[in-house]
Amino acid sequence: MFDKFGEFDSVSELNMCAEGLRTEGDIESLVELAIENGIDKEDAQDYADGCMDKLATPIMAAIGKIDVECKELQPKEIMADWVEYIKMQCMESEMMAVAVRRKGKSIKGCIAELLKWSFGNQIPIDKDVLTAAGVKASRVTLGIPGMGRAKQIITKYYMR
Repeated sequence: MFDKFGEFDSVSELNMCAEGLRTEGDIESLVELAIENGIDKEDAQDYADGCMDKLATPIMAAIGKIDVECKELQPKEIMADWVEYIKMQCMESEMMAVAVRRKGKSIKGCIAELLKWSFGNQIPIDKDVLTAAGVKASRVTLGIPGMGRAKQIITKYYMR
C-alpha cells in the first residue's frame, strides 16, 4: 500500500505529484500514482489528456485512500458498515475528506477506536434472548456502537 509514491498528507500533495508527472510526460507513472491512491485509471488518463484540471478532488482522494486501505484490510459485516459511514461523512463534509486523506490516519486506526469503545461499553444480554438464540453460556455481553455513536467516534478519530 502506497509503496511506490508513499502516503500523501493531502490532496494538494497528490495533485502536485500528478502535475509533475504530467509535465514530464510520464503518463505511465501518472496512471500508477492514480491506481496506488485508489483513483480510476480513466480519471488519470482524462487528467493526462487535459480534460481535468486536477487529478483528484478532496472527496476522490479520501474515498480512494479508503478503498486502497480496504483492499488490504478486507472489512466484513459491521466493519464494512463502519467504512461506509466514513465514506458518507467524506461525501457530506469536505473537511472530513481532507482529514481522512491525512498521513497517519487510517481505516485500521479508526476501526481500532471503534473496537476500544465496543469493548469498553459492553452490556449483558438478557437470559431470555440467550435462550431464544440457543446460546448455552451463562453470561454474554455485547458492545457495538449504533450508527450515531459510530459517526461520533469516526469524526473524533479523523478530526483530531
